[in-house]
Amino acid sequence: MKNKYLMIYDELANLIDKGEMEPNTFIPSENELKEQFATSRETIRKALTLLSQNGYIQKVRGKGSLVLDRTKFDFPVSGLVSFKEIGKKMGNNWRTIVHRLSLEKPDHYVKQQLQLGGKDHIWRVVRIREINGEKIILDKDWLNSKIVPSLTEQICADSLYDYIENELGLTISFAKKEIVVEEPTQQDRELLDLEGFHNIVIIKNYVYLNDAHLFQYTESRHRPDKFRFVDFSRRQS
Repeated sequence: MKNKYLMIYDELANLIDKGEMEPNTFIPSENELKEQFATSRETIRKALTLLSQNGYIQKVRGKGSLVLDRTKFDFPVSGLVSFKEIGKKMGNNWRTIVHRLSLEKPDHYVKQQLQLGGKDHIWRVVRIREINGEKIILDKDWLNSKIVPSLTEQICADSLYDYIENELGLTISFAKKEIVVEEPTQQDRELLDLEGFHNIVIIKNYVYLNDAHLFQYTESRHRPDKFRFVDFSRRQS
């Protein structure tokens, strides 16, 4: 027989999936759920913990458990696509805010990631991704300026990949990816809507052209809605 907390989890998860508990609303309190299911507070807390771990709710201190919009965070990582391409498929209100664009000498860390020499320069691009009015992704890009000689804020706000492929005539081929979960930095908290969130998911991309030249290193920092895994992706032509 299934444990009672799993039965409660299944029932609440089903209500959220069917939209009977709408996103951005609070589920009943622990006391109300305890009475509704005629069980102990410990059992209710186990069910709520599982709901939180699986991305159904976010516990907000002093307020209760907020229902998350699960479709909003369905950001695929198995393919090598731009945020603009993803945004169009999602059909939601989305935009890119260019926080920083600069041509500079790379520090030791970026030199290592892009395998650069001492005289090389890079483009540093920091962009905030907003969906339905919420800032949920912080993209930090470093690009080899020998391969991408010029950039503008307009290009960065639209699509780097579109510019590189259609304007520069280069072919983006594949990327090595790693996804990890870490605590948010001060910059993450300043630029993203992270109230109530204590972790952030970082997708690290090493992006290559079809001649196997590494030209871009990216850290894409997401609200905590993904599991950790390492992936290899190829961009479809």
